[in-house]
Amino acid sequence: MALAAVAAPTSGDASADAYRDANGNISEATRAKGENVYNGLCIACHQTGVNRAPQRFILEQTAPESIYRALTKGVMQEQAAALSDDDKKAVAEYLTSRKLGSTAAAKPVMCSGTAAQFDRSQPPAFTGWGLDRANSHMIPTSVAGIDRANASRLKLKWAFGFPNALRARSQPAIAGGALFVGSHDGTVYALDLETGCARWTFSAASEVRTAIIVAPWAAGDAKAAPLAYFGDLTGDVYAVDAFTGKQVWRVPADEHSSATLTGAPTLYGDTLFVPVSSLEEAAAMNPAYPCCTFRGSILGLDPRNGKVKWQTYLVDPSQQRGITTAGTERFGPSGAPVWNSPAVDVKRNQIYFTTGGNYSSPVTANGDAIIAMDVATGRINWSYQAMGGDAWNGSCEEKDKANCPEEEGPDYDFGAGALLATGKDGRDYVVTGQKSGIAYGLDAATGKLVWQHQIGRGGVVGGIHFGLAAHDGVAFVPVSDVPDGREHALPAHPGLFALDVATGAYVWQSPSANVCGDRKFCHPGYSGAITITPELVLAGSNDGYLRIFDAANGQNIWEDDTGKTYPTVNNVAAHGGSMGGGIAPIAYNGLLIMGSGYGFAGKMPGNVLLVYSVK
Repeated sequence: MALAAVAAPTSGDASADAYRDANGNISEATRAKGENVYNGLCIACHQTGVNRAPQRFILEQTAPESIYRALTKGVMQEQAAALSDDDKKAVAEYLTSRKLGSTAAAKPVMCSGTAAQFDRSQPPAFTGWGLDRANSHMIPTSVAGIDRANASRLKLKWAFGFPNALRARSQPAIAGGALFVGSHDGTVYALDLETGCARWTFSAASEVRTAIIVAPWAAGDAKAAPLAYFGDLTGDVYAVDAFTGKQVWRVPADEHSSATLTGAPTLYGDTLFVPVSSLEEAAAMNPAYPCCTFRGSILGLDPRNGKVKWQTYLVDPSQQRGITTAGTERFGPSGAPVWNSPAVDVKRNQIYFTTGGNYSSPVTANGDAIIAMDVATGRINWSYQAMGGDAWNGSCEEKDKANCPEEEGPDYDFGAGALLATGKDGRDYVVTGQKSGIAYGLDAATGKLVWQHQIGRGGVVGGIHFGLAAHDGVAFVPVSDVPDGREHALPAHPGLFALDVATGAYVWQSPSANVCGDRKFCHPGYSGAITITPELVLAGSNDGYLRIFDAANGQNIWEDDTGKTYPTVNNVAAHGGSMGGGIAPIAYNGLLIMGSGYGFAGKMPGNVLLVYSVK
């Protein structure tokens, strides 16, 4: 895996260039010691995936603190018992190419008094990542507390610095007067919404980049014991007590060693729907890797205990299909990962989600597809393949393309989740967008294509990347279109765009101006998810600006440049950067909440959570 090619093109969910902190270079002595420890103790499992051991390229994308914690207090404590503390630190720094941070600085300011107490009269403000069942990413003005009249009065209330982090991509949940959010080093925080002090913290095994999902309870229920759900980089699903942070259960989403969780689980009824993705396409960059065997799936869990109810795989089991030019076994089919949180159609008792492409040949019908699945059984009700013939992995970007499938892309996955919206004609549509830059509208009942609209130029890092929003017959679509090292037939078209849900026609267009100047890794456009109210569109940009647009016409009515250093309530040095991944701005009771920093896929790093207020 390439460790330093920061500006190299990548495949979005699986980075080919895990960003490295320029100020955290490790010494050659540390590198040599760490390599020795890895080759002597770790390589036998982590190069082969034995016992679901994460592949090395996944370890390279974690924070060194996560690896050190696993060796000293976590799942690797027994295997590392014979290592000295210096050995453990060296291998953590060697694998991540980053220095360990200060343990003292990582401790948050803990709440005391009333700030430490959860308010049982305030159940979760939203149902999950999509904010409602339909994944509309819409917040009523009465809940948001921000409108056209007061948006210009937004001022920073407090900032929280994520220790040992290069990105902030976990969308927060709000419940009980607290803000729940995950971080790059694997820590999950329950922060007091008013002050930013921590009510509790929890340490996952690796980066938590999914949204946190808090189970609902009846307002004022003194016996309520809600759970908070999330996933980590190495593919485990967690449930912790939302009021204490104590782990209730933890299960692997898949036994494949490259499995990861990018999209948040969806909680509906008595099932937790877990979208399962992977980073195997990056493993394929190594010609010695036998590519590829991962199969995307939706996992249905009992939310009370984590027991598996069903798991629906989206491609058939892989079979050996010859030998590569490097002499390695070739496998297929594979891929069709799910990066996004499913939407729920209560009327039809089904969920909607989208998939990525295949990693190896042969290509399959559920790659680059929009899928409807039965809630109770996991049976696929319909599947619409937006793009056929798309098989790609990281080997296709290397000199030695031994593992690159014959199709060689174009790698136009769906990263953005599907949403359910009603058009002005009264019909229900499933709307989503693809890395190709194309937005789609499908009949929700049949899965038949009604319209498609080429908005962006498209590319391996979007195009339309992580999330849309819809309300009152209008869909709002962010486009990234950052340079990706490829030649394209169309010019880049980054910006925000509003489409008619029923026809796909433009309602308005708001192309992005380039305000980057000499900022490194800065680009116009919107890669991350967005949020709307009936009056506003809230969006964090690749260029580091958090912006608010008028939903009626696309006019910019407020913005703040987050690409700067912030004083923080927890005294951790913090800086903003690009905004990307599944995180979207959250508006609640006059507050605007957003994480800034996306040190991934050639974007500007950062490590700050920002809370603004109109009051």
